[in-house]
Amino acid sequence: MSRIAYVNGRYVPHGSASVHIEDRGYQFADGVYEVCEIARGYIVDMPRHLDRLERSLRELRIAWPMGRKALETVIREVVRRNKVTNGLVYMQVTRGVARRDHYFPAADTPPAIVVTAKRTDPRAAAAKAEKGVRVITVPENRWERVDIKSVGLLPNVLARQKAKEAGAVEAWFVDPDGTVKEGASTNAWIVTGEGTLVTRPAESGILKGITRATVMDIAKKHDLRVEERAFTVEEALAAKEAFITAATTVVMPVVAIDGQPVANGHPGSVTLALREAFFDVAEKTLA
Repeated sequence: MSRIAYVNGRYVPHGSASVHIEDRGYQFADGVYEVCEIARGYIVDMPRHLDRLERSLRELRIAWPMGRKALETVIREVVRRNKVTNGLVYMQVTRGVARRDHYFPAADTPPAIVVTAKRTDPRAAAAKAEKGVRVITVPENRWERVDIKSVGLLPNVLARQKAKEAGAVEAWFVDPDGTVKEGASTNAWIVTGEGTLVTRPAESGILKGITRATVMDIAKKHDLRVEERAFTVEEALAAKEAFITAATTVVMPVVAIDGQPVANGHPGSVTLALREAFFDVAEKTLA
């Protein structure tokens, strides 16, 4: 079955979907995006993702491409047309198409929108979680507004490629003081010896992850303590457990950092329990 994409008001074959060469997302990375997990026929945490999309658009002064309810309908329709039961749905909004100029285009320039969906194999993700993943660390070199989910991801791309070449799956950005910010496409967590979950505060400096928020809901439900504070690479290596969160990975155990094992080098029980509980606690919208 051929995939279907939604592009600026039309459902088109994925293979022939296109945007204009002067789309500002292509020219300037002048746009934002969101990714939702699709699990067991449900779109996971869609309201929270759309809330964050609204914030990103507001921060960059980009208008909504359509009403929120209409976008929800488009998202569900793209998932339906692609017959995705387990996978991801991606949406991207840019400032639109206009003659290349750094200034904003005319106020009546419509934003551009693309929505796509693809299948993933939950068995492959489960197998990866059973073994855990490796991460590397890289110096923080991104702009300060990483709290906006912008399509300007070149530092993240380079960091992920460096991780791949090192036999890892993710890179953690580290500040000059040695504290971990977040992953190139994930939020970073540790579990202390006392069982406390620790992750960086999300008021600024990191992306306020949607999966991160749901993990906090799980922790509250199961009386697990959460501390929002910075932690160092050394503290992570000495931790009981470490893990990453994102819509693309849900909760994924980290078993090594820069080639050094975390604890015994195997996924921890707290992390696996959080992963197991995720679907039941997350907000679900029927696709």
